[in-house]
Amino acid sequence: MAYDLTGKIKVINAAQVLGAKGFTKREFVVTVEDGKYPQDIALECVQDKVKLLDGLKEGQTVTVTFDIRGREYNGRYFNNLQAWRIKAEEGDKPADDDRPPIPDEADAPGDFEDDIPF
Repeated sequence: MAYDLTGKIKVINAAQVLGAKGFTKREFVVTVEDGKYPQDIALECVQDKVKLLDGLKEGQTVTVTFDIRGREYNGRYFNNLQAWRIKAEEGDKPADDDRPPIPDEADAPGDFEDDIPF
């Protein structure tokens, strides 16, 4: 069963190669606005889906389609959210590009003297 969530990418970790057979996974976190308190949701991409994160940046709004995977190990139960589709919102810019442009010196208001002692 597939699930979707939409939010802003908070963290994208580097890919990890685990085990002798070369199992690859890459984890990332998406912040979802959920009422009064935003939720940071950790997801992962495995094997060939790792490349889905290439070209994405922190701060971008994305819609992630994922499956919930669960397993038991030594009497404890673990869950993973495995992403298999990531769609960036149209026209969305990463956080780095949201800064205002640096003003030109010609736009500076009048002359000023630098009287700072250092």
